[in-house]
Parts: sequence; C-alpha cells; structure tokens
Amino acid sequence: MIHLTPAELIAIKRDGGALSNQMIDDVVSGITDMSLSDAQVGAFAMAVRIRGMNIDETVQLTDAMRRSGTSITWNLDGPVVDKHSTGGVGDTVSLMLAPMLAACGAYVPMISGRGLGHTGGTCDKMESIPGYTTTPPREQFQNIVRDVGCAVIGQTNDLAPADKRLYSIRDVTATVESIPLICSSILSKKLASGTNVLAMNVTTGGGAFMAKLEDAKALAQTITSVAQGAGVRCHSLVTDMDQPLGSAAGNAIEVQYALDYFQGVREPRMHEVVLALGALVLVDAGLAKDDADAKQKLEASLTSGAALEKFARMIAALGGPTDFCESSTKYLVSAPVIREITAQRTGWIESVGAKEIGMSVVVLGGGRTQPGAPVDWRVGVNGIPSVGDKVESSTVIARVHAASEVEAEIAEKRIRAAISISESHVDPRQVLIA
Repeated sequence: MIHLTPAELIAIKRDGGALSNQMIDDVVSGITDMSLSDAQVGAFAMAVRIRGMNIDETVQLTDAMRRSGTSITWNLDGPVVDKHSTGGVGDTVSLMLAPMLAACGAYVPMISGRGLGHTGGTCDKMESIPGYTTTPPREQFQNIVRDVGCAVIGQTNDLAPADKRLYSIRDVTATVESIPLICSSILSKKLASGTNVLAMNVTTGGGAFMAKLEDAKALAQTITSVAQGAGVRCHSLVTDMDQPLGSAAGNAIEVQYALDYFQGVREPRMHEVVLALGALVLVDAGLAKDDADAKQKLEASLTSGAALEKFARMIAALGGPTDFCESSTKYLVSAPVIREITAQRTGWIESVGAKEIGMSVVVLGGGRTQPGAPVDWRVGVNGIPSVGDKVESSTVIARVHAASEVEAEIAEKRIRAAISISESHVDPRQVLIA
C-alpha cells in the first residue's frame, strides 16, 4: 500500500472521500505520537466536521482511538456501568448518578471530560473540591472503584490518548459539533475503561452541540449502534437543552448543587433525567427487573443516605476533605462579587437561552478559550429560572458569581439577553424527548 502523507489523508476527507481502516489508523497514530501537528489535527477535525464519516469509518476511528492506549479489565462481583452526556449547561447529572448507581450495586469507573465550548465539564467541577485529584494512578483508581463503587476522574495519559489530544483541539477549532467525532470520543474512553453497560444522554436544543432534534436522534442511534457492536449494552435518551437542565452553572456552584440534591433539594427536570438514565443502567445491568423497580431503587439510595455516603467516600478516597459533605461551604471558595439580577417585569419565563448562560460562565472565567487554560472554579450563575416559572418585577432570575464588578456587569448583560419574559402564561418545557 502506498503511504500517504498527512496532507494527502486530510485532503481525501476534505474532498468527501471515505478513509480506509489503514488511513484512519495512520491518522490516529499521528495524533498519538505527535507526528501530526496541531494544525494538521485541526484540519482533519474540520474535514470530518464538514464532510462527515460513514458508520464503518466511525467504528474504525473509535476502535483506533481505544487502541491508542491501554484498556482496563475488571474482576468485580457486579456490573461495570457508566453514563455519559453529550454536553449542556447546568447538567450536573453525573455527580449525582455515579454514587446512586454505586449504592444500587453497580461499579462506576467514570472517565469524565473537561468543559467544551459553552458546556461545563464534570472533571473541572470535581477539581473545585480542594485536594480532589482527577488523575490518580491506575491501581488507585481501580481500588477506589472496587472499594467505594464509583470514582469520577479525568482522562489519564494512557487511556485513549489520541482522543485526549483531539478533544482539546476540537474545543478551540469549532469542530465540536460532529457526530463521528463525538461518538468516537465518547466510546473510545468508555470501551477502554472496561464499561459493560452505558446510558447515553444526547442533548438537543440551543445549548447542545446537536441543536437540531434530527441530528440528536442520529447521534443517539450512531452511539447506540457502535457501542452495541462493541459488546456494550447501551441505550440512549434525547433530552431538552434549550434551557439549562438545572438552576446552577459553574464548577464549584454545581458541586454544591449536587450536594443539595443528595440532601433533599431536587428540581423536577434534573430529577427526572437522573432517574431516567439511572433506570436504563440498572435494567440493562440486571440490577432491576423493570423501569419502575429501577427508579424505586434509585429513590431509595437517596432517602436512605446511601448515595450521599458513596459521594463522601469517593471524595475522600480521591484526596478531598473527609468532612466535605458536612462542611462544603468551608471548602468551596466563593467568588468575591455576587450580583442578583431581578426581573424587569411581571410575567412568565418564556425562554432561557442555555448557550448564552453557558457563555456567561465562560466569560466569567469558568470555561476555556484555549486548550489547557486554567478555569476559575468560583465563578458561575445560579438561581436560573425554568420556562413556565411565574415571576414578579422584583423576582431574582439569576445570581452572578464573579471575580470582579466589571465581569459581573458583562455577564449580567448576557444573562438578561438570554432570559425572556412573556405577559401570557407559558407552560413548562418537557425535558425527556425521545
């Protein structure tokens, strides 16, 4: 076979051609060993973003990225499960669901990502807890999963390293919204982490990477097909991300939101998604006989305190404070400026632009505009309303947590532009779509 240069491989995809298995392996090898420059990796990602990949190419890309590093094997007395979201704003599901599933008898080695574009990253959220490490040695990670039942960490250097590099470049090259790249990124990590059962939350709407419902459904089908083809029991949900899922967006702010959830403060939209995804996992894993049984077990993990106990043990095992859940305000640093935004008239919340809310967090410093850039864990927004909420002219419709008055002012303008109020009654939005 004639060896093609990186430019020739990129050109084939740029011009709409299909890449052979060997070509895809060569690209992934170049991403991994750094023989492809950042510019070439970005050009490849853009070619895929514009031209797409067929299912065979997507399967090969996923497998090649899995093979770019090592894979974890488990010897446990229960199923190894995971949940993943394609991203959104105020999506704190992973922080609650991992401990809940562990409390129900599953083992959850959750390899989480960092923020992409306007969306938050679970890894960044957990790192707002002082001492918490998202990069434990492999043996420690496996021991924590075995002993506690769950561990939420970041992507390690030896686990799908090709994806780790590609992921960071996609974030700053406008190539995030690509079904083959999203699918291969998610599944290469899940397959390498030894997952047997996977529940996918594919978000759609203005705050999602798949803004159009048909694209979200296509991504859900692609992920399900590729995962099942690799021997993973997988089902997907499509959920609404036209508005933030929860009322909090920002790293430390969302950790506190998760802790409040465990302690009984549960917003209906968030709770509905948590239970729906958790039920998919428990049924597929054989830990519940049907959807109703699964949801009952998940609710019991909350009311009994078992899920909160798992959350606390996981934090301590990964280097966080042993008393974090009792004294979170002592450890989660607050932003120096907190500004309340009030409604300017009486009515009903008609829309809450999730992307604009997410970008408000980014401009506050809670997201990234360059790969590997630090984030300010303190900043963000909470008190975000939901569509259908009744508000008065004095109602607080958001609370900005900022590093300075100047940044708070910029964020306030974005947030006011994102939230519209109608004089007529507005019904709440349904969160589960398909």
